[in-house]
Amino acid sequence: MNGKDFFSRQHKLDTPSGRISYVEYGKGPVALFVHGVLLNSYLWRHQLTRLGEVRRCIAVDLLAHGDTEVAAEQDVSVTANAHALAQFLDALGVDKVDLVGNDSGGGICQIFAALYPQRIRTLVLTNCDTHDNWPPEPFKPFVSMVAAGGLSGTLQAMLADKAIYRSPQALGPAYEHPEAVSDDTIETYLRPFLRSPERLHDIERFINAFDNRHTIEIEDRLKRVQAPTLIAWATDDIYFDVKWSHWLADAIPGTQKRIEFDAARIFFPEERPDEFNRELEAHWSANAPA
Repeated sequence: MNGKDFFSRQHKLDTPSGRISYVEYGKGPVALFVHGVLLNSYLWRHQLTRLGEVRRCIAVDLLAHGDTEVAAEQDVSVTANAHALAQFLDALGVDKVDLVGNDSGGGICQIFAALYPQRIRTLVLTNCDTHDNWPPEPFKPFVSMVAAGGLSGTLQAMLADKAIYRSPQALGPAYEHPEAVSDDTIETYLRPFLRSPERLHDIERFINAFDNRHTIEIEDRLKRVQAPTLIAWATDDIYFDVKWSHWLADAIPGTQKRIEFDAARIFFPEERPDEFNRELEAHWSANAPA
């Protein structure tokens, strides 16, 4: 499925934080999927299109990402994004969700779980920012580049030559098979950031706001989260070592299972959807709504 086909199912919903873009497939209890930095809801295309028989699968574009629209003065930090998810569910008329997060989206899901535990039916965390590992050490040069004003040139370079995106110096380490990432996928992820100076400034603000205080401040409440939790972790990830999966499993009392995807990397939901989807469906089935 290419980006155009996926986003033919796109909707927009007004919230106090902005006009949030989302894609949904299926019917039933809502499963909400949250992507990380520099991506958008397209990350979850294989989950939405294949799990719609068991869940109403919804993937949002975070504040400062994809087609979500925000005001220039809107806070786009990760904590603001967690609050925006709650506002989105209010606008949608949804009480509880099966929450799934990856990368900085997984960090946002931790914050959401800590602040809104009553709104989570189940929780699934994949490789993500955790505790004081935000931003992770290998990502800090990128953060410094953004702070120095280099993001526009970097995005333009990656879009002009997709091999740069796939290279070890850019997003290549995030993929088990970077050579298999299509040009369409790269366009779908990156092009929205260059649609206007305002869009570029929004993602700059998102990245410049990276600070581990957002996850550290909610740890006491995270350690009281009772929602049935699955920790699913890629073992060959330079950003989020396997030790963080153990940290989360120990910290969240609702943790039922911790699994590893051997030799996988951070974006394994995109690269290994069949394996991951089986684990999602089993987790949901074991904790089905009454």
